[in-house]
Amino acid sequence: MAETEKVTVNLNVVDLGKIDLLVEQGFFSNRTDFIKSSIRNQLSEHSQVVDKIITDKTFTLGVAYYSRKELEKVVASGRVLDIKVIGMLVFDEDVDKDLVRKSVGSLKVLGVLRASSEVRKALEGVK
Repeated sequence: MAETEKVTVNLNVVDLGKIDLLVEQGFFSNRTDFIKSSIRNQLSEHSQVVDKIITDKTFTLGVAYYSRKELEKVVASGRVLDIKVIGMLVFDEDVDKDLVRKSVGSLKVLGVLRASSEVRKALEGVK
């Protein structure tokens, strides 16, 4: 299932007018179609750079999900996690701040973090 997030874009009136002109001429069905197409084109143009960074920096691409049980196993093994995600990182609802502090050594999320406010606050100091 593909998750989507709403993004707000501020444009100057001239650029917006140009987009509307392209929509009116039938190049795009609406403004959203234009913006999505533009984003896909930029991501495609820079795909080799993105792929190299993902490989070199060992990022998880997509959705990373951590349950209480998984994090408890990490703590029991004496390890800490180095989490790097491009996409979405989800901590299950039953994960608390103490468990996160014990199990997560470093964190970088490029995209969306889904966690309780308590867990979010605990992760604020994690680099």
